[in-house]
Amino acid sequence: MSGPGPHARAWRVTLAGLCATLVGIGLARFAYTPLLPVLITEGWFPASQAAYLGAANLAGYLGGALCARPLARRGGAPRVLRGMMALVTVAFFACALPLSFAWFFLWRFAAGVAGGALMVLAAPTVLPHVPPARRGLAGGAIFTGVGLGIMASGTVVPLLLQAGLVETWCGLGVLSLLLTALAWGGWPAAEPPPPGAPRRAPAAGPLLALYVAYALNATGLVPHMVFLVDFVARGLGQGIHAGARYWVLFGLGAVVGPMLAGALADRIGFGPALRLALVIQALAVALPTVTADPLWLAVSSLVVGAAVPGVVPLVLGRVHELLPNDAEGQRAAWSVTTMAFALGQAAGAYGLAFLFASGRPYTTLFAVGAAALTLGLVIDLAARLAGRKPI
Repeated sequence: MSGPGPHARAWRVTLAGLCATLVGIGLARFAYTPLLPVLITEGWFPASQAAYLGAANLAGYLGGALCARPLARRGGAPRVLRGMMALVTVAFFACALPLSFAWFFLWRFAAGVAGGALMVLAAPTVLPHVPPARRGLAGGAIFTGVGLGIMASGTVVPLLLQAGLVETWCGLGVLSLLLTALAWGGWPAAEPPPPGAPRRAPAAGPLLALYVAYALNATGLVPHMVFLVDFVARGLGQGIHAGARYWVLFGLGAVVGPMLAGALADRIGFGPALRLALVIQALAVALPTVTADPLWLAVSSLVVGAAVPGVVPLVLGRVHELLPNDAEGQRAAWSVTTMAFALGQAAGAYGLAFLFASGRPYTTLFAVGAAALTLGLVIDLAARLAGRKPI
């Protein structure tokens, strides 16, 4: 009896990739946001410790991005992917036991490590098994898991919290376990044979420019990711419920963004799609600096929400364009881009928090974000023009 056809196999591995990003980033990171105030009000941890627990996940993410490729070389990417999804699941159940700050910190850090490794390994493991003409769409589907996690942070988690904190952590553990089981048999058993075309090493300039542009892209997204709800609730004086409505729009954008970005890249190419995305992001992030009209704020929330996971498949596809027929080089470059994004995000968060604490208005934060995105676009364009010059 013959196995499933190439199309069915492609979407089976794509589903596994979606489950990986949903578990490792969507749930392990974003589900903590609505849990943070409850951990404080229920007396599990004081505010200062709860904030450090959030930072533990980001620190672990960097560690996971660093160790993912060495682990995959030793044990194989599918085995590492299964293990990291299982680690997130165990971490959720472990967090249902409020034993100590150190216990929680360990498991939040472990979940971050798993998330970083899953982000580095999932898509590069899946995409070689997808026909080239469909890789943009498949990459978008994989990173839809991030958007689904953002939506879950505003819907599923509040419902679970009605039963209590312990039940919420266990519920997240059960959901993670189900997704891990769904993905378990979907990972490819072996790497596909390398294509016959010769490798072509790209100029270092475009690849380095991509790293910098992606880091700046991460910085540009921080104002909306961190300050959007507070800007509406306190900055505009509309209250927390109005701010929450814009966060729901942000989440809706995050769900559809990767698929739209991937479909666009399949039509016009990853490089042009990424540049167009930088332009649109810069305009959307800048909107709150010039208007507080609800319609335009809604547009800004939707577009930036779509960009948070949507830019990821564009950058991954751009890595493949710059390193054609070099699977190992693609994996190495993707690992670096993942770390660049994490560093840009962390630097943006700390830098904008400093500006905000110094008394700068919200509009300054959005202006800095738009400037970072514009600078990323300029750097990418400059590298492209420089690459056209004769040597």
